[in-house]
Amino acid sequence: MTEPILDRLPLDRENPFDPPAAITAIRDRAPMSRLRFADGHVGWLVTGYHELREVFGSPRFSSSRENHHLLDPRFQGSDDPGNFVSQDPPDHTRLRKMLQGQFTVRRMNQLSDWISTIVDNQLKHLRSLGNRADLVKEFTLPIPSLVICALIGIDYDERHRFQEDTERLASQDTTPEELMASLNRIRGFLDELVVRKKENPGDDMLSGLLVSGEPTDEEASNMALLLLLAGHETSANMLALGTFALLQHPDQRKILMEEPEIADNAVEELMRYLSVPHFGPLRTALEDVEIGGHLIKAGDTVLAHLPTANRDPRKFPGNPDELDLRRQGPHHHLAFGHGIHQCLGHQLARIEMRMGFTRLFQEFPGLRLDVEPEEVPLRTDMLLYGVHSLPVTW
Repeated sequence: MTEPILDRLPLDRENPFDPPAAITAIRDRAPMSRLRFADGHVGWLVTGYHELREVFGSPRFSSSRENHHLLDPRFQGSDDPGNFVSQDPPDHTRLRKMLQGQFTVRRMNQLSDWISTIVDNQLKHLRSLGNRADLVKEFTLPIPSLVICALIGIDYDERHRFQEDTERLASQDTTPEELMASLNRIRGFLDELVVRKKENPGDDMLSGLLVSGEPTDEEASNMALLLLLAGHETSANMLALGTFALLQHPDQRKILMEEPEIADNAVEELMRYLSVPHFGPLRTALEDVEIGGHLIKAGDTVLAHLPTANRDPRKFPGNPDELDLRRQGPHHHLAFGHGIHQCLGHQLARIEMRMGFTRLFQEFPGLRLDVEPEEVPLRTDMLLYGVHSLPVTW
């Protein structure tokens, strides 16, 4: 019997916090489905938790863009030196190892007090604005931006040189020409930064990489680009969307405010419930692989769908479509990926979110939306989901 083929990936969300109902229905029929990519290739859409975890953990799948059939042809291209997210071993292993020491749990815990100061300063700034603000502009974006800029060694006052371009890179409406222009401007800025750090190294990750002599200048620049994009976009969107969700779930907000000991658990549940990528990442089979009774042939591209996999009732019992900050673990959600490509900065993101959510509601217990919920502009036009702005009052 021939399996039905999806000719497009449904993206429309009926509820701001839920995956598209059409994809949930696809998962409920089968955790793996055939999907036609932009170039006509028929690959796979994986919506089931167990199947996706197996794909992520298997060395028989490649992360290299050179092997992928893409949903969006704008992102076609070879793998850039240093961009280890889209590389396979041994290059991936060599490059990731250079940064791993900067992201250990011990190192992140050492940074906690510093991150706490950043959060507190941003809360003071928010308070100085009166009784209303756009939370994205004044709180949820500055925190991870300040953190990642300091870690890489970028002067925060220089953020105007990349912030608009990173937005264009993340937009689904950006033309190929705009995409390349934005990418080239950011690369030009980071190439300059590499030269400056080589001449005058500081106490930051980029300086450390360059002083070690391990990466080439081009690899170091692209590693900085990867850290810059991953280090502020994901956390900023999770902080904003998570706050929106808590404002719309007052019972859960009350739990967070009255039971601070569940903060870590709350972060894991929010990550599971609000997986921010619309779709992805991609993997391509290097050989024939059987998963969940389906034969994935060598050369087939597999598209992950994290939002539905993280609500798979086979993995998360009870009602996985409900936000439950007291949900019992272990929390093996896939929001940070799994396997050798698991997000390198996951501990840093967890600290930012734990402090961001708890301190925000401690400082502003009366925080509420300043517009109707349906007026909050959603990032349905971006590669990472979230909100463009979050008008609040207190």
